[in-house]
Amino acid sequence: MTEALKHAGWAHGVDVRIRWVNSERLAPETLDDELGGAAGILVPGGFGHRGIEGKILAAHYARTRGVPYLGLCLGLQCAVIEFARAVLGTEDANSTEFDMFTAHPVIDFMPDQREIETKGGTMRLGLYPARLSPGSKAMAAYGQEVVYERHRHRFEVNNRYRSLLEEHGMLLSGQSPDGRLVEIIELRDHPWFLASQFHPEFRSRPERPHPLFAGFVAAAIARAGVETGAPTTVPVA
Repeated sequence: MTEALKHAGWAHGVDVRIRWVNSERLAPETLDDELGGAAGILVPGGFGHRGIEGKILAAHYARTRGVPYLGLCLGLQCAVIEFARAVLGTEDANSTEFDMFTAHPVIDFMPDQREIETKGGTMRLGLYPARLSPGSKAMAAYGQEVVYERHRHRFEVNNRYRSLLEEHGMLLSGQSPDGRLVEIIELRDHPWFLASQFHPEFRSRPERPHPLFAGFVAAAIARAGVETGAPTTVPVA
């Protein structure tokens, strides 16, 4: 991810200055100290319970402050959880990875894995296609309708909540060709808030930055108000 950010920065003629934030330390009263001044916020992938509520708070900060946001895999799931909590008006919205008994499992097992007891190597792994929505930020970034990206995860956006999320301003801008799986989400009324269920960093190269990283850094540059092409830095948390 750090290299993918660098690639995107070079493509825009800037250096990206990364500020690492320990999500276990994030709390409502520390958000301004930890995230203030960042031109963009990236929430990466991961597994397990550690730091999850902090990542959800980071997504909340980006959503409510208009800070460019890029979520990767778990970063998408935390963004969906945060948005669902705001929409549903309850702190109970969650992923069954973190709370098996949540009344609002907006993130859940893939449909065909629900009855599997021994998980083993049952994650969604490898290259899968995604169809992008016309007029979306995702489509603008890629410049094409169908893309192929690499996955490494087991949980998905719960289709039961799709309509509710969309009614309140979330665009499911990337989906599997059959429409069963959400691949990319973004917010309609936000300068640049986008998250992917896949790992775009895997496909970024120094001479070929990944489109989503390039779009994220472009939005961060716009927020920071810096001149591209000149020796300068853009802070990303």
